[in-house]
Amino acid sequence: MNKIILNIGLLLFFLAIIFFSQRQLPVMDVLIKSFSIFILSTVMLAILGIVIIRSINKRSLDKSNNVTEH
Repeated sequence: MNKIILNIGLLLFFLAIIFFSQRQLPVMDVLIKSFSIFILSTVMLAILGIVIIRSINKRSLDKSNNVTEH
């Protein structure tokens, strides 16, 4: 899961480099903006992944408790 999130973040990083470099921005601005997009997207995707995994685990635990009770 972490590798997938990192690969998506890197994809967005390189797409941001292409996007910002086509706008004729200085190289440092392009790198800073692209790196900030990489960090934000990676953190947000990691949080989303944690929330999804926890909700799946909670549902499976609830289902197993319901099966054992009946």
